[in-house]
Amino acid sequence: MKKTLLTLILCGLILVAKSQNTSVEKSTFGLQTGVLGIWAYNEAKLSNAIALRTELGFDFGIWETTYYDDYDSPFLLTPVIVVEPRFYYNLKKRSENSKRIDGNSGNFIALKMGYHPDWFVLFNTDNAPVVSDFSIIPTLGIRRNIGSHFNYEAGIGAGYSYTFAERAGYSKNKGELELNMHLRIGYRF
Repeated sequence: MKKTLLTLILCGLILVAKSQNTSVEKSTFGLQTGVLGIWAYNEAKLSNAIALRTELGFDFGIWETTYYDDYDSPFLLTPVIVVEPRFYYNLKKRSENSKRIDGNSGNFIALKMGYHPDWFVLFNTDNAPVVSDFSIIPTLGIRRNIGSHFNYEAGIGAGYSYTFAERAGYSKNKGELELNMHLRIGYRF
């Protein structure tokens, strides 16, 4: 009887300890790539369910806009800076179901704020002027782990983008609807 009682107490303590650790990681670094670029990121814990993601990288673009009608090459690789608060809303449920939450593996709602500066563009063979923009896009997404270091992420959202075209010599700036659809695979350090 004593062994059974001791076993039950130890199991109960393990469950209590596990439920108290349901939280995003204190800090996690990694690299991700997808069809449309490559990015380095850091996610820092703000609360048990909220992390602040900062990201530096390169977005690959294929343009078909009025800004680039006079240029032959429709491809570019431009730097991007992203700040994105993320709310991981199902970490507790995943933990209770014995699913992985390490590396912030879970479902999230984010507010992606991205800026493409007019510093430079790679693969700009026609010397097209760089047109910077800023966007704010609410996004719904998931991240899952593959093994101990690899992960994949998918997200979708729609928001607002403002293009600073006057800086590049065009007649006026432009605001418009922008979509965010991403599918990435990454490595977490």
